[in-house]
Amino acid sequence: MRSSFKLVLLAAAAAVAVGCASKPEPTPPPPLPPAVKPTPAPTPPPAPTPPPTRTGPAAGSKADFQAKATDRVYFDLDQYTLDDADRQALQGQAQWLTQYAAARVQIEGNADERGTREYNLALGARRAEAVAGYLSSLGVNASRIETVSFGKDKPIDPGHTEEAWSRNRNAHTNVVSEAIS
Repeated sequence: MRSSFKLVLLAAAAAVAVGCASKPEPTPPPPLPPAVKPTPAPTPPPAPTPPPTRTGPAAGSKADFQAKATDRVYFDLDQYTLDDADRQALQGQAQWLTQYAAARVQIEGNADERGTREYNLALGARRAEAVAGYLSSLGVNASRIETVSFGKDKPIDPGHTEEAWSRNRNAHTNVVSEAIS
């Protein structure tokens, strides 16, 4: 019996071994394909940039002149000579007038209320001519410049003080023909 028990045991062991041998080893799963990133949608071209919106006065206009140049120079009592500050201001005017060659100006000579009307008209004329002459010396064609004297008839300050009078002793450059295209 012992021997039959051994036989049964041996048979069982053989059956187990055969059963195990007949069961194939599991094969590893195939490797996963590399992850595919989704292709992003093409980026549309940027929208065209609108032209910059111009702010400020139109180039070559009277307002442009006033924004870029000092339009008035001041004189001492009974004087029509230009000082350094006047010449510097007029250089800015000449630069603008050179840039806008179609523009024309009128130089208006003014005086304070003291003195006779005739004296102040003559003084205003000399002030206007001093400015026109200096602009011409800087290359501005004299045919683009006209002069007029208002004497004491068009004060910018109606006061009757030294401060008011000093403001009224001036030559004003007035753009009479703009260079707007």
